[in-house]
Amino acid sequence: MNRHTARPAAADFHAIAQEAYMYALPLVVLETFRRRRMASGGMHRLHHARRLLHYRDRQITTPNNDTLYTDFWLDLRKGPARLRIPGTGERYFSLMLMDYYTNNFAVPGTRTTGPDPVEVTLIGPDDSTEGLAGTVIRSPTPMVFALARILVDGPEDLPGAHAVQDAIGLEAPPHDDPEGPLVMRDAPWRDFLAEANRLIRINPPPATDLALLRRIAPLGIGPDQLFDADGFTPDEVEAIEAGMQAMAQRLARIQTSMAKGGAGWVWPRHNLGIYGQDYFLRAVVAVGGLGALPLEEATYLRSGGVRGELFDGRRLWRLHFPAGGDLPVNGFWSLSMYEPTPGGEFFFVRNEIDRYAIGDRTPGLRHNPDGSLDIWMSAENPGRERESNWLPAPPGPFHLFLRGYLPRQELISGRAAVPEPEPVND
Repeated sequence: MNRHTARPAAADFHAIAQEAYMYALPLVVLETFRRRRMASGGMHRLHHARRLLHYRDRQITTPNNDTLYTDFWLDLRKGPARLRIPGTGERYFSLMLMDYYTNNFAVPGTRTTGPDPVEVTLIGPDDSTEGLAGTVIRSPTPMVFALARILVDGPEDLPGAHAVQDAIGLEAPPHDDPEGPLVMRDAPWRDFLAEANRLIRINPPPATDLALLRRIAPLGIGPDQLFDADGFTPDEVEAIEAGMQAMAQRLARIQTSMAKGGAGWVWPRHNLGIYGQDYFLRAVVAVGGLGALPLEEATYLRSGGVRGELFDGRRLWRLHFPAGGDLPVNGFWSLSMYEPTPGGEFFFVRNEIDRYAIGDRTPGLRHNPDGSLDIWMSAENPGRERESNWLPAPPGPFHLFLRGYLPRQELISGRAAVPEPEPVND
């Protein structure tokens, strides 16, 4: 806290702590994910998922079953990193580059850099470009999370997708720094705020966050602050704990509401993936959809039910696309099935045919004679005539995510007519 700033009343720390928790939560969540990933490999190394994700994969919420993932983590305080992005021709590819405030600051790939190979140098926010040739991308923060998505058209296409993964190149300085203790979002107040301040000091916030940083400065949280948990009175500590808990509960209610749904398709906010000063949305997505792409790259629609009725796999549901009524995309679309958790996360559903998503590339998908398309959703097999278009559901609540990659403007803007699932009474 600035020495010229009056110390707030003890009760005021309740509101200050709420805002600080909301602001810092995405950094702590992202750091938790990084630490878990480091268990299977270190920093500045490529981590390839060689198969499509399924019901056992629960490291990150709402995974897709359309693309292989390759991820890596950078600490640009060590120096620049050189990236080789392969040419993928007609195959969809994107490389999400995310700063530690969970904003996409660049997405090289099919949409932005095209089908040919590209090499770029990634540098930190204060690094010089002197002596660097070619394309340079400056990260807003020294710490970077990168996630590549590589389209797979069925099991027989895996070798081709693997070849794309193998062609991704990363050259970065050595990184073998020791790791501190793991701090999660439900950690005690002093541990959470200490970790938050550590991450903010490593990753200086943008100047446009200055107003908020001034409001939370009395906690000792900020790029030039030193957090001291012992510097608060018992009354202040009580207010801080209560404030953080209040914000955590508010976010939990949002996640619970998301897991229930019932209002039909929920369209994404225009600033998904590039949040600006929408700190609350950023916190909500960090818990329920970490790694979301910006709308221009992929537009996600979500639904947990229609017209007040929640989806339940113990009955049969149909999603009917009229002839010529596919999602307006330049890439591809898919409908993914998830079971919600009490904490508002979403994961794939174990099922007898190992199908977790269905879409315009699904082998054997059958259209009706008039060109329309029906997708059937239920826990029980809907029968031989419908099985080719069956998306298995759990025997209870479920949630649907409809993804359109490389969406056209009518989908991005929400003007596209998207049909809603309906219960079927056979």
